[in-house]
Amino acid sequence: MSTGGTSTAAGRTPGPWGVVALAVVAALAAVAGVAFSGAVLPAVVSDPGALVRWGLPVTSSLAELAGAVTLGALVLAVGVLPRVDPAARTARAARRPSRARADGIETAAGTAYPRSTVVAAAAAGTWTVLSIAHLVLTYANVAGRTLDTPSFGQELGVFVTQIDLGRTLLLVTTVAAVVTALSLVVATPTGAAWTGLVVLVALWQQAQLGHAAGASGHDIATSSMVVHLVGAAVWIGGLAALAVLVRRIGTDLSASVARYSVVAGWCFVAIAVSGLVNGMLRIDTWADLTTAYGVLLLTKVALFGVLGLLGLAHRRSVVPRLAGGTTPATRGGPLFWRLVLVELAVMGAVSGVAVALGETAPPVPETTPPDPSPAYQLTGHPLPPEPTLLRWLTEWRWDLVLAFAAGAGLVVYWRWVWRLRRRGDAWPWARAASWTAGMALFTWATNGGPNLYGHVLFSAHMLQHMVLAMVVPIFVALSAPVTLALRALPVRSTRLRDDESRGPREWILVLVHSRVGTFLAHPVVAAANFVVSMILFYYTGLFEWSLRSPVGHLAMVVHFTAVGYLFVNALVGIDPGPRRLAYPQRLLLLFATMAFHAFFGVSLVSGETLLVADWFGLMGRPWGPSAIADQQAGGAVTWGIGEIPTLALAIGVAVAWAKDDERTARRRDRRVDREGDVEMDEYNAMLAGLAAQDTREPAPGHPTPGRPQP
Repeated sequence: MSTGGTSTAAGRTPGPWGVVALAVVAALAAVAGVAFSGAVLPAVVSDPGALVRWGLPVTSSLAELAGAVTLGALVLAVGVLPRVDPAARTARAARRPSRARADGIETAAGTAYPRSTVVAAAAAGTWTVLSIAHLVLTYANVAGRTLDTPSFGQELGVFVTQIDLGRTLLLVTTVAAVVTALSLVVATPTGAAWTGLVVLVALWQQAQLGHAAGASGHDIATSSMVVHLVGAAVWIGGLAALAVLVRRIGTDLSASVARYSVVAGWCFVAIAVSGLVNGMLRIDTWADLTTAYGVLLLTKVALFGVLGLLGLAHRRSVVPRLAGGTTPATRGGPLFWRLVLVELAVMGAVSGVAVALGETAPPVPETTPPDPSPAYQLTGHPLPPEPTLLRWLTEWRWDLVLAFAAGAGLVVYWRWVWRLRRRGDAWPWARAASWTAGMALFTWATNGGPNLYGHVLFSAHMLQHMVLAMVVPIFVALSAPVTLALRALPVRSTRLRDDESRGPREWILVLVHSRVGTFLAHPVVAAANFVVSMILFYYTGLFEWSLRSPVGHLAMVVHFTAVGYLFVNALVGIDPGPRRLAYPQRLLLLFATMAFHAFFGVSLVSGETLLVADWFGLMGRPWGPSAIADQQAGGAVTWGIGEIPTLALAIGVAVAWAKDDERTARRRDRRVDREGDVEMDEYNAMLAGLAAQDTREPAPGHPTPGRPQP
C-alpha cells in the first residue's frame, strides 16, 4: 500500500494518518463509553485503584478482540480462503507477466491459507496473555484489593480454584492457550474447524458472565449471549483477519470477500436477533430508555445500524468491482480498504459501548427475588405450574441457540427450494412440507413444553428425548436435506483452477464420504449407536450432566437428533451416505431396535430405583405423581412413543420394498418389449436342451455304442 494513498475513481486509499485517525476515533469512542458508564469511578468502599478500574475494561475489550480475531482467522481457513499448493502457485506465477502493485496487493499470493492459521496463533497467544491480565484485574476489582496487597497472590489462588467466576476465567485462559498451540500445528480445514470449536468453548463460558448470569431470564439470556458473542466474534474477527491477509490473497480477493460477505450476513442476523432478545429482557418500560443503560443501548443500536449499512454497501459495491476488475487497481484496494477501515472503526466503537453496557446496571433487576423452593435451588428457575394439555402447547422456555438453528434451517432449506425452482428444476413439495414439520417439532421439543417440564419431570424429559430421537428424524430424513443441498449449492470455484477451498457443498461431500461418516452411517452401526448411546446416557453421569449443564443439554439434543437421523436415513431415507441393506434385513434390524425399546421401557416401568435421585427426588413438587411414579410413566412414554414411530418405519420399509419390486417388474417389462424375453428364451432353450439330451439316453439294458461293457 502506498504511503500517501492511491487516487482512483472509487476513492482514495487511506494513508497511515487516515488509519491512525480511524483507530483514534474508535479508541475515543470506546473510552467515552466506558467513562459514561461510571465503571471507572472510584469505589466508595475498598477502591482497587485507578490501574484496576481503567485496566479492567481495556483488557476485557482487547481480550475479546483477540479472541474474535482468533476465531475469524480460523473461519477463513475453514471455508473462505483458497487452499492451494504454494509450489503450484509459484510455478504458475512465474509463467505470468508481473503486474503493478499500486494497491499494495500481491498478484500471486501462495501463502494466504497457511498465514491464516499463523494469524490465529498470534491472536490466540495475545488472547492468552490478556486473559491472564483480565483474570488478575477482575479479582482485584471484585475483592477491592490493590495489586500490591501482600496477600494478593494467595487470595488469587483461592479465587481461581474455589470461586465459580475465577474458575470460569481460568478455563477461558486455558482454552486460549490450547488454541494457541493447536493453531500452530493445524494445516487442513478440518483441523481449523476442530480448533474453532475449541474457541466456542471459551465463548460459551464468557456468556455465563456479566448480566446473563444473573438476569431474571437466565436461560434465554445465556443462550442469547452465546449467539451474540459467536456472531460478533466471527464478523469482527473475520474482517480483521481478512484485512491482515489481504496482501497475500492477491487474485483470490474477489472470491474471498464474496465468501466472507455471506458469513457476515448471517452474523449480522445472529447479532440482531440476540441483541433484541437481550434488550427485551432488561428493558421493562419506555421510560427505561432514558436511564444510563437505556442511552447506551440506543447508542449501540444506532452504531449497529450503521455497521449493517456499511456491510450492505460493502457487499453491493465492493464485491462486484472486485469480481469484475482486470487490474489490481480496479480489483483492489481503494474502496475495499476504505470500507474495511471505517467498518472496523465502527466495530471498535460498538465494542466499547458493549463493554460499558456490560458494566452498567440495567433497569430490570439483575436477579429475581430469592426463591427458597427446592426446584429453584436445583434448576435456577421457579417451578412451573402443573402441566395440562394446553400448557404443553402454550408454555415456553426459549433456548435461543436451538431456536436460531431451527429458524436458520427453515430459511436455508426454502432458499434452496426456490433456487431450484428458479432454474427450472423440480423439488417435491411433500419433502419441503416434511422439513417444515420437522423443524416445527424440533422447535417445540427444545423450546416448548418438553423443554420447560423436562427439567422437573422425568416423563417430560423422555417425551422430549423420544420426539428428538424418533419423530423429528423421520421428517428430516424424508425431506432429503443433503440431496437438496448437493443440487442447490454451487460448486466452489474461482478464476484459479487450483482453488481447493471448501464451501458448504464441499464440506457436505467431505462429511458424507469420510471414513468416519461412512462408518457412522452404516445401518448396523447406526442402530448399535442408537441403542448403546441410550444405555450409556441414562446409566452413567451423562444424564445428570445434561440436566445441570446447558452444554450437556445441547450435546444431548445434537447427539440424539443426529443419531436418529442416521438410523432413519439408513432405513427409508433418500440422502446419500449409508450402504443400505436389503429390505428383509432392514426389517430385521428395525424389529430388533423395537424389541430394545420395549425392553428399555418395561425396565423403567417396573423399576424401583430412581435415576438421578438427587435431582428428581428433591424437586419438592406440590403437584403431580411421586418421582418414582413419574419415572415409571416416563418408561411408558419411552415404550409408546418409541414403538409408534418404529411401526411407522416398518410400514415405510414394507411400502418401499413393494415399490422397489414394482419398479423392477416395470423395468423388466420394458426390456422385454424392447428386446424380447431373453431370460425366458434362454430358460426354454435350456429346458429343450435337457429334453433332447434325455431322448438321446439309451434305454435300460441296451449298451451304448462304443462304450466297453463290463
